[in-house]
Amino acid sequence: MDLATLWFCIIAAFWLGYLFLEGFDFGVGMLLPVLGRDDTERRVMINTIGPVWDGNEVWLIVAGGAMFAAFPAWYAGLFSGVYLPLLAVLLALIGRGVAFEYRGKVDSPRWRRNWDRVIMIGSWVPPFGVGLVLATTVLGLPLDADGDRLGSAFSALRWDTLLGGLAVVGFSLVHGAVFLALKTDGELRHRARALGLRMLPAALVPLLGLTLLVQAREGALWTAVPLVAAPAAAAVAWWRLAEGREGQAFAALGAVIAAAALTLFGALYPDVLPSTLDTADSLTVAGASSSPYTLQVITWVAAFGAPAVLVYQGWTYWVFRRRISTRHIPKAHAPR
Repeated sequence: MDLATLWFCIIAAFWLGYLFLEGFDFGVGMLLPVLGRDDTERRVMINTIGPVWDGNEVWLIVAGGAMFAAFPAWYAGLFSGVYLPLLAVLLALIGRGVAFEYRGKVDSPRWRRNWDRVIMIGSWVPPFGVGLVLATTVLGLPLDADGDRLGSAFSALRWDTLLGGLAVVGFSLVHGAVFLALKTDGELRHRARALGLRMLPAALVPLLGLTLLVQAREGALWTAVPLVAAPAAAAVAWWRLAEGREGQAFAALGAVIAAAALTLFGALYPDVLPSTLDTADSLTVAGASSSPYTLQVITWVAAFGAPAVLVYQGWTYWVFRRRISTRHIPKAHAPR
């Protein structure tokens, strides 16, 4: 395997890691007003993702940075075409991070409710925007022979790319509910489990619909295998959640998003950004990649840096692996 193809696979893995890890903490924020009946329960929900949410966001930065280093033409073509959705994602992520830090700074129900709204909005906008961006890179943009986008700044907003936004939102909702059932105890756990069971069949329909669409348009014979595996894994997730095996359901949802990513990126290869005007103008792995020397340098950097990051993040999840409930939450205290 040449280095350009290797980095295409690595970037696909980065996006998969982001969808799996950030998906559940987006889901927790989206469900904050739904499952949290009082301030203590909402604090429990926030504390389930408190130690990990900022680390999960690193995967998005790494995915974008790897695209810039390994495929500058892909980075330029895609990000210039989806500039407005990415700006909305960035602003939402900033607001969400500020809300996590400032929510408990004032002992006022109104203050906390306002920041809870910011967390909720900041958890709905990014998965929709990220899903739209990923659907755009798989389904294409109107590119000319120079790789420049034609049309308006809204050319990426089409019904098929909007389906990608709904796909990631639906997955995040279910993923967040199952994560809460896995990480909490008591009434909150039971409500999260019940909600996950009700949502799962319908919430994953956009994701399965997106993979079917991509397979029908661009898929190869082998990408039909993960396409079939995705609904099978979703059925397993529902079954194990119904049996009270939240950890197994969580892992099965990981298989769902992995199968979907295999279908999407497998159908995309050897392109990195198709042209909807003329397939001859599509950006390809070979044509959009950096020089061989650049690819060699970033490969050595990744070989040393990636294991350290993975070990540290895995250690973080291990340390904070216990369930929490309202009895673990001390009385709210904030400076006057």
